[in-house]
Amino acid sequence: MTVAIVDYGSGNLRSAAKAFERAAREAGTHERVLVTANPREVEQADRIVLPGVGAFADCRAGLYGVPGMVDVLQREVIERGKPFLGICVGMQLMATRGVEYGVHAGLDWIAGDVVRIEPGKDHLKIPHMGWNELLELKPHPLLEGLLPRDHAYFVHSFQLQASRPETLLATTEYGGTVTAVVGRDNLAGTQFHPEKSQATGLRLIGNFLRWKP
Repeated sequence: MTVAIVDYGSGNLRSAAKAFERAAREAGTHERVLVTANPREVEQADRIVLPGVGAFADCRAGLYGVPGMVDVLQREVIERGKPFLGICVGMQLMATRGVEYGVHAGLDWIAGDVVRIEPGKDHLKIPHMGWNELLELKPHPLLEGLLPRDHAYFVHSFQLQASRPETLLATTEYGGTVTAVVGRDNLAGTQFHPEKSQATGLRLIGNFLRWKP
């Protein structure tokens, strides 16, 4: 079994790969973790991970700039139903559109817009950076063993505002409610970085490796 971490020039791929390798060992799933920019290798993988850091438009341009990659993702994830995890901007790219520095179409897998976090009356600093509690966790295989108030590591200025409440799986609080996890069917995405979230992140990655949607 293979997990493909998509390399399109965005994301801390080395730390993500190490976290997935460790979680596979600890979960006893023994997946091969492959960091790849080759759509053929993504096509042949059993599970697909899309990381991302930076601006939505830049990440989108990078992903669409890899010949054939978006077509393969659409076919393998949406048509064939392979388990998929988006991380940070990789999760945001699942949205209908992003409105950072102009309006840019997303993959439209999770209905909603990626919008700037409003710090509210607390005048909190943006980007939102650091450890925050997970809240409002819905029952989901990806969140099994995670508890409200477990901490995860966030670095972001924008969030995916899901149009359908059932696709919002967990939130956090930062001057108001902020999206932490989204999902539907075989799709899931985390705004936080599981590879930087220690025990919480490893548990979630382990759940993803065992997940059979």
